[in-house]
Amino acid sequence: MDIRKVKKLIELLEESNLTEIEIVEGEESVRLSRGSPAVPLSYAMPPPMPQHYAAPAPAAAPAAAAPPAAPAAPKVDDMPEGNILRSPMVGTYYASPSPDTDPFVTLGQKVSEGETLCIIEAMKMFNQIEAESSGTVVGILAETGQPVEFDQPLFVIR
Repeated sequence: MDIRKVKKLIELLEESNLTEIEIVEGEESVRLSRGSPAVPLSYAMPPPMPQHYAAPAPAAAPAAAAPPAAPAAPKVDDMPEGNILRSPMVGTYYASPSPDTDPFVTLGQKVSEGETLCIIEAMKMFNQIEAESSGTVVGILAETGQPVEFDQPLFVIR
């Protein structure tokens, strides 16, 4: 891409109230953004979206301390019988839409197919996870604010 075009894009960005411009010409692309820390383009993320959850306060830990381990996924033998709903992505599990509201579902609650069971935050996006089948929630296998892995069991519905 011609450096004059890049300079013109920089001028456009400075003159406007835009925070980011991305131009793609064939196999070449240029992304310009302002107000964000300098990071490689492959790691650039969109501006943060409004969130309903407060960010956890950073914990001061001694340098030699090991980071806390994520809770181990329950073994198949320990789970109640029923249909297992697994996490479709890596992210942070939330049982309710905001910290001061009731959870979407509780143990023993009847749910319908398509009903929201939880939210998984992934890359600043809140994704509603819905029931794949109707039934009764007999197992909730994740805790609010804890990380979940792809394919990790979240709920058991019978």
